[in-house]
Amino acid sequence: MRKNVLVLYYTQSGQLEDIVKNVAKPFEDKSDEYEVTYYNIQLKEDFPFPWTSDVFFNTFPESYLQIPSEILPPPEEVLNKKFDLIIFGYQVWYLTPSIPIISFLKSKYAADILKDTPVVTISGTRNMWMFSQEKLKVYLRDLKAKLVGNIALVDRHDNYTSVLTILRWMTTGQKEKSGLLPAAGVSDEEVNGSGKYGRIIETHFRNNDLDTLQTDLVKNGAVEIRAFLVRVEKVGNKIFTIWSNLIMKKKEKRPLLIKFFKVYLMAAIWVISPIVLVLHLLTTPIFWFKRKRQREYLQGINLK
Repeated sequence: MRKNVLVLYYTQSGQLEDIVKNVAKPFEDKSDEYEVTYYNIQLKEDFPFPWTSDVFFNTFPESYLQIPSEILPPPEEVLNKKFDLIIFGYQVWYLTPSIPIISFLKSKYAADILKDTPVVTISGTRNMWMFSQEKLKVYLRDLKAKLVGNIALVDRHDNYTSVLTILRWMTTGQKEKSGLLPAAGVSDEEVNGSGKYGRIIETHFRNNDLDTLQTDLVKNGAVEIRAFLVRVEKVGNKIFTIWSNLIMKKKEKRPLLIKFFKVYLMAAIWVISPIVLVLHLLTTPIFWFKRKRQREYLQGINLK
């Protein structure tokens, strides 16, 4: 009897769809052993792509506070089938799983689909995904899913270059290199090469050896942790908590507060972030062992 594999994801630009399909290809290639089903989460009222600047920043409070929107029901072939493995692709918005992903996880459909099923999460992001993954771990635990692996593909350019390229991509739709700026997002080489992770997953799944899957994925470069960005994410989560709650509380002043937040965010990226980097470098000898333990934890799939 063939095993059922679900590829569940949400994408706007198509990058994440390319990644999850490459990861799923080793299962597709063994059609006598696996039946692969794709489920692209759809909102009743979807977000635009490319984004306008106003819409992008206006999604911040709901994104960060994990306020769901209404999704369209999954197809019958998803609702009426028990899956043996789920490949779960997601985006990160404002240091949090995107609104469409949160909307699915908080929907009435998620528990039936995910319960008691091995799940491999896959993110394709600019560079900060670590604490978003921690939030996702909580959802999967509460839905009684079995997280068995995680792959985090990122833009390999420096933090400041990737800010410029991702803004260009989101607001114009242009991913390709232009002028002095490189192409945005996960490189084509890594997207096209992500099938290697699918082969690793398929081997472990076929051998009923999912307990050692994450160790194998990490050895093959599936998860890179940059200690400086972990620090930036920690600070960012604290600040985003204050801003998001303030904006939601002062509803009558929302447009003005969103404008202030936009200015603050740009200042944080270009002014505060370099200061955090300098402090991080100066304290590296002091916190070396702590950061090593933190890196090993974040590369794993367990939840503290």
